[in-house]
Amino acid sequence: MSSPLQIPGWRHIYSGKVRDLYASEDPGDTRILVVASDRVSAFDFVLSPGIPHKGELLTTLSSWWFDRLDDVPNHIAPGELPDAVAGRAMLAMALEMLPIECVVRGYITGSGWLEYEHSGTVCGIPLPAGLRNGDRLPEPLFTPAYKAPMGEHDENITFEKVVELVGAERAAQLRDTSLAVYARAAAIAEEKGLILADTKFEFGTDADGILRLADEVLTSDSSRYWDAETWRTGATPEERMASFDKQIVRDWLAAHWDRQGEPPELPADIVERTADRYRELIGRLTS
Repeated sequence: MSSPLQIPGWRHIYSGKVRDLYASEDPGDTRILVVASDRVSAFDFVLSPGIPHKGELLTTLSSWWFDRLDDVPNHIAPGELPDAVAGRAMLAMALEMLPIECVVRGYITGSGWLEYEHSGTVCGIPLPAGLRNGDRLPEPLFTPAYKAPMGEHDENITFEKVVELVGAERAAQLRDTSLAVYARAAAIAEEKGLILADTKFEFGTDADGILRLADEVLTSDSSRYWDAETWRTGATPEERMASFDKQIVRDWLAAHWDRQGEPPELPADIVERTADRYRELIGRLTS
């Protein structure tokens, strides 16, 4: 992973798989600068090379969604961004982040499909027999994961485990807010001819204990988007699930890596196709 940028007036404090966080050098300024890089991750590994202009694309899409969910408390803070990262950064409130990835699945695919094939469940939740890869679920599922530290694998957990980690009231708030935001976003996507198959949210609490939507929201990195018309008419799972996200990267990596050791470098055409799909998603949603 490359070294974080040096930004005048800001001190680097943390790097995740995609985002770098900075604290103000002004002791009276408690805001955090969140910078989206061009790094791309899959299967909990940061891959090489990055996706050109990905940081700008993710920030644009997150900002668009935050604007449409402005009645949901979020982490956005006012202020002027440093020129060096304008377009791919946000100013955010300092929050105590909760160690839960709030995953909502409206359709069955990915790791959920693999589990269903084996046991008829998704994250331990029993589902009706006869579902196909890419089918819509009877109702959206809240399937949380424990957000592991950098370099470790996230772990699917039960709702009961969420209660143990954050308490019953906060756990219910995470579940209910996640399901409600997913339902609203899925309806907006549907109006644009898109299916929001699944997504994940992250939340933190501010100094007053208010739960706030944080990090990114409903981006190509945190969500699966499919073309609705292709989903209705496709004969195979690949046709049905024509995606506008980093599924191209996941599919290539799954076919060319056994998940042992370091992942291989992404080919140029995979990088280019992924960037094109990110741009196409923004165009379709915001037009």
